[in-house]
Amino acid sequence: MKRHSWLVALVALLLAVAAVPLWSQSTGAVKGVAKDPSGKPMDGATVELVSSDTGRKYELKTNSKGEYSSIGVAAGTYDISLLKDGKMLDKVTRVPIAPGQEPRVVNFDLTQHQAAMTEEQQKQIEAVQKHNEKVKTLNSSLAEAKTLEQAGNYDQAITVLEQATQVDPTQDLVWFNLGDAQRGAKKYQDAIASYQQAIKIKPTVGAYHNNLADAYAKAGDTAKAVQEYDAAAAAEPANAATYYFNEGAVFTNSGKADEAIAAFDKAIQADPKKAAAYYWKGVNMLAKATTKGDKMVAPEGTADAFDKYLQLEPTGQYAEPAKQLLASIGASVETSYGKTKAPPKKK
Repeated sequence: MKRHSWLVALVALLLAVAAVPLWSQSTGAVKGVAKDPSGKPMDGATVELVSSDTGRKYELKTNSKGEYSSIGVAAGTYDISLLKDGKMLDKVTRVPIAPGQEPRVVNFDLTQHQAAMTEEQQKQIEAVQKHNEKVKTLNSSLAEAKTLEQAGNYDQAITVLEQATQVDPTQDLVWFNLGDAQRGAKKYQDAIASYQQAIKIKPTVGAYHNNLADAYAKAGDTAKAVQEYDAAAAAEPANAATYYFNEGAVFTNSGKADEAIAAFDKAIQADPKKAAAYYWKGVNMLAKATTKGDKMVAPEGTADAFDKYLQLEPTGQYAEPAKQLLASIGASVETSYGKTKAPPKKK
């Protein structure tokens, strides 16, 4: 009986010993290193092994050195993928992992992918890089020019912006800012040309037309100024009241009362709460007043315009002048009237 027990134990031991090489011969190992496009180790990336034979999957994580490894991988053929944040970055197919051998080494070096790009892909990347550099340069130029303008150094600002147009002549904003600097320097014809270039590139920006209109007005071309104010309002209906108000200011300053009234009416139609438009409409209506004896007879609607302004802005910039002008209607004509009022400022 004792002999039988000893034999059983011996058989069991032999079986246990034999089991080790049988297991080790059916599995293998894998390891490697993952590097990003800049050559730095990829920490926290996922290396996924999928058996081409059984579909069995292993997921391994890279460490701070970009390393990954695993033993006990069932022998077979695998597709091995590198993923980061759920996005596949690289893949190696049909990788054999044999049992009982040194670990299969599978490295992922994304810098090699960059070298393997097609010539067209390389050109596209270079184009993006050049564009980004241009944008950086242009933004720097715009900021520098704005600082110079604020200090009154318009000629220096113009030089900076002219250089920027040579860096990239397709940037409408650069031409627009150049026009502003030229307008500040009272170089109106140059400003007109710059604004026109900005509009040629992007015709749907109301501010471009508005500032071109102001340059035309300062250059003495009222007709073209009005055309551009109308174009500004058509391009940006949301700001139409401001553009029509500026149109009315040009007519007011050139002594064209009827045209000014019509422009202020358009501003009011676009924004019924634009108080200043009512005031300057009233001023231009007074310019059409007649006298009867020693009394001033204002056109119908003049008092309504001033009243509306005071309703909207009872303590506004023009409140006191509006009250005085209301009081003057039908009173003795004051010879100082017309000399004390300031022309409307464009918005």
